[in-house]
Amino acid sequence: MRIGMMVDSYKPYVSGITNYVDINKRYFELAGHEVFVFTFGDLDYDDGEKNVIRSRGVPLSDSGFYLSMRYSRAARKLLQTMDIIHVQHPFLSGRLALRYCRDIPIVYTNHTRYDLYAQAYLPMMPEEMSQGLLQAYMPSFCNAVDMVIAPSAGMKKILRQLNVERDIEVVPNGVDLKDFLTAQPLSRAQFGYKEDDILLVYSGRIALEKNLPFLLKSFAGVAETLPKAQLLLLGSGVQLYEEEIRSLVGELNLSERVRLTGRIPYDQLPAYLAMCDIFVTASVTEVHPLSVIEAMGVGLPVMGIQSVGVGDTVQDGITGFLSTHELAAFTAKLTHLCLDPNLRAQMRDSAREASTAYAIERVSNVLLQHYEKIVVEAKPRKGNWSVRLRKLLESFAE
Repeated sequence: MRIGMMVDSYKPYVSGITNYVDINKRYFELAGHEVFVFTFGDLDYDDGEKNVIRSRGVPLSDSGFYLSMRYSRAARKLLQTMDIIHVQHPFLSGRLALRYCRDIPIVYTNHTRYDLYAQAYLPMMPEEMSQGLLQAYMPSFCNAVDMVIAPSAGMKKILRQLNVERDIEVVPNGVDLKDFLTAQPLSRAQFGYKEDDILLVYSGRIALEKNLPFLLKSFAGVAETLPKAQLLLLGSGVQLYEEEIRSLVGELNLSERVRLTGRIPYDQLPAYLAMCDIFVTASVTEVHPLSVIEAMGVGLPVMGIQSVGVGDTVQDGITGFLSTHELAAFTAKLTHLCLDPNLRAQMRDSAREASTAYAIERVSNVLLQHYEKIVVEAKPRKGNWSVRLRKLLESFAE
């Protein structure tokens, strides 16, 4: 098959969706398929990866994100040669897929908690309004594509709450676990850590929706009790927000206990994780977090908050601990995990075993089976979808 992966942003932008597209592309190609990534970005960027089709976009500050409303003529022409299109976003690239690919089957995977992102990034908009807009938009978009995929059962429930009534397939995100299952740790000494330090680690974007202030405040409580506790934050984000996080570290008197590495090469991530003792995340906006699966693959117990995505991946008391979204409760469970090396050892084995359920070899085969079925069964979309959507939004506004 000729598979088109449409994504709002791609390399060098770092995100879970970028990793999702990259890893599935590689495994589909190993299976003998041709895979093309359609995205926006810097036309001069070239890392040697083949079949990445970038159209010109407007950069959004230093986020690595580009914005545009159309693909280049060459990209539009190439799209018409695809057997199937897989979109990762319902708004920008999703809308373009419906515009350009009228006679090509389209699969949509919902990777993002748009309801929570709206609350985080549009705080002035009443929650009822953002929820209402999503409840108007998402059913129409999902009904227009040929298949909807949710990476977790929890995300499927959220889509139902957004009035998406059509069939939804649950297909988890896959991870190439080979390097994680066999990871050799970096030397702690090169970072100034001691072998008996309790090293906590977070990996991911340094971004508002990741709830890092909560995590830092919780760690402050742990650090007060446990002088050997250290926290390592792997990743980067928009410079302004990174500066806010660094300032908070100072305000909490954690400058000697918290290290922000900035962006690290992905191929070094397994070794960084293997050096640590516990993976920590306070994010409640996940769908099916690759970072958690990667940490489990290395054998790290996970400390997280009971929520969609994290709660779908972590088994409380077996592969880690899940807490309510309350600072005292989270801190108490994290402290317990820090103080019990025997429990961590038990969870380490369970976490590594549980991660294999998300091996990319298994998950990519499931996706390919869905693709093959849709290519055979899909029917051409009728009518002007954009006009129907505009009318729907106008009726909602009234």
